[in-house]
Amino acid sequence: MRPAARKTLAAAAAAAALAGSATASAAEPAARPRPLAGLRVLLTNDDSMQAAKASHSDGLGLYEVRRALCAAGADVVVMAPWREQSGKGTAVSNTGTLTLSRRADLPAGYRDDCAGAPSGAPVYGVCLAAGPCGPDSPSATPVDTVKLALRAGLAAKAGWTDGPDLVVTGINSGPNVSAQVSDSGTVGAALAAVEEGVPAVALSSAGDDSGASFPTADYRAAADHAARLLAGLRDRHLLSTRLALKVDYPDITAGRPAGPARWTTVGRGREVWHAYEPAGADSFAVTLGLCEHLPGDPCTETDPDADALALLRDGRISVTPVTPDRTYGVRTADPQELNRLRHYIDHEAPRP
Repeated sequence: MRPAARKTLAAAAAAAALAGSATASAAEPAARPRPLAGLRVLLTNDDSMQAAKASHSDGLGLYEVRRALCAAGADVVVMAPWREQSGKGTAVSNTGTLTLSRRADLPAGYRDDCAGAPSGAPVYGVCLAAGPCGPDSPSATPVDTVKLALRAGLAAKAGWTDGPDLVVTGINSGPNVSAQVSDSGTVGAALAAVEEGVPAVALSSAGDDSGASFPTADYRAAADHAARLLAGLRDRHLLSTRLALKVDYPDITAGRPAGPARWTTVGRGREVWHAYEPAGADSFAVTLGLCEHLPGDPCTETDPDADALALLRDGRISVTPVTPDRTYGVRTADPQELNRLRHYIDHEAPRP
């Protein structure tokens, strides 16, 4: 056979092999997109990392958002309060020793969610104790966990010497809206991250009609939406170090689907009411109940753009910008940044 013929046959064979390879590739399922690939996330909350209660009020939401973020390609490290710290706001420990306790046995159903993550995706509880964290150890506050992680913990335990790209807090058991935003440890932890120069998003989910139980379905819907929302924010370079975004997701278990995201303000009304009942000559028992929202009562919301109205009345996802600055009128917001964020939330954010 002449050399020219050999070349012709070889070229034909190569073309056939290439065509066969292309056909095989076309038959294979496409790789699942991972829009958060390469994103390093510190995840914390104020409900703890225990996830042991039947009510799902002590950290199950944290594992749901960990699952969703890892599925989207993020590398997630959890450093969360050892025990429940709801209502701690921006409280911080000024003395003592903070200890990281790595959880080896994660809750059933969540053990392999982050397999293959570069950091190993560890889950740590943080207690306020000089020795190992035990059942009776006092807990670090949510802000403690963020400050410790960003200033020392992530470098020591995950090798992140230049910190995470994003801090995510939650998913909180119950909405963080209206006046109780100031009490929220979930929001407080996000503000602590912004103060350290790291973008932050605080997530919460409404509970069922009783207000005492937090269905997994609500957490899962909120977590999956959050992963898609974060992907959009990242793609548009809207993760800001000037503010934290507060994202509240409605209850969907009564059969009403969540409405699209709405840009809101922190409301002036209340959803819960602290009362103090005499319990002795010098003592008062703290009781916490839901507001009745009677006309003219102190719980009534008067702001038409309030987070509580969007979430609880209209069943929509509420997204609110919050900042650490507590001085009225001193700093002028960047209108271009806010307008871009608002346009994305109101017109381009992923639908439920």
